Amino acid sequence: MIKAERLQLIISQVSKDQKVLLGNLSTLLNVSEDTIRRDIKELSDQGLLKAVRGGAISNSPIPLHFRDREHYDVSHKEIIAEKALQFIKDDQVVLFDSGTSALAVASHLPRARRITVITNSFPVASVLEDHPNAEVIFIGGRLNKTAFSTSGHEVIRVLNDIRPDVCFLGICSIDIDEGVTGKDYEDAQVKKTMVENAKHVIALSTLEKIGRAENYGICPIRAIDTIITDTDPGHPELLRYAAAGVEIV
Repeated sequence: MIKAERLQLIISQVSKDQKVLLGNLSTLLNVSEDTIRRDIKELSDQGLLKAVRGGAISNSPIPLHFRDREHYDVSHKEIIAEKALQFIKDDQVVLFDSGTSALAVASHLPRARRITVITNSFPVASVLEDHPNAEVIFIGGRLNKTAFSTSGHEVIRVLNDIRPDVCFLGICSIDIDEGVTGKDYEDAQVKKTMVENAKHVIALSTLEKIGRAENYGICPIRAIDTIITDTDPGHPELLRYAAAGVEIV
């Protein structure tokens, strides 16, 4: 088998199973694990998959720019938002990140709910501007034009001074071994600080983001308390996360 055929087969296997192991590919393609490791690195450098320890996993299919994500998979985000409302109680301090799933939760917030919202997301702040009982604290910083949010040292400094009751974290990619990862370095640093300081961390993730990874680490699975998805909690893709002690909703 020539190299081009081998690379295409690796891509096909990752696309089919979301994850491949060096040993399995070595046996399947009848080449050494070192050869497979070099192949995976080459494909990872091209952005076609994500090299991880012992193999590779799929990149997230989610668009990067907020405007594209805003209109992507809307019906599934609605399901997630409805499930998330049970975690929001009166008099809580609730932290919303810049994800479009977090925006969907904010958009569904009952007008009678009395909470303090902290966010670095311009869209979240905007959707709550006329909410009668939500006090909104917007964290200023450098504008991230791709995410319509703020980032940088000032945002992280403010986040380190608060202890929100709940943090709603929009997920780009999540994997049982790689944890939560993102496509943008500065955004990943902000999310990491949110996770470190919140009392209860809720990951908002459609099923297609499960078992995938990007370049920038945010937190390990053990740092997540709850995963809210658009599917049944008993879905086979979610069983490993439940076994790891994460609440699945």
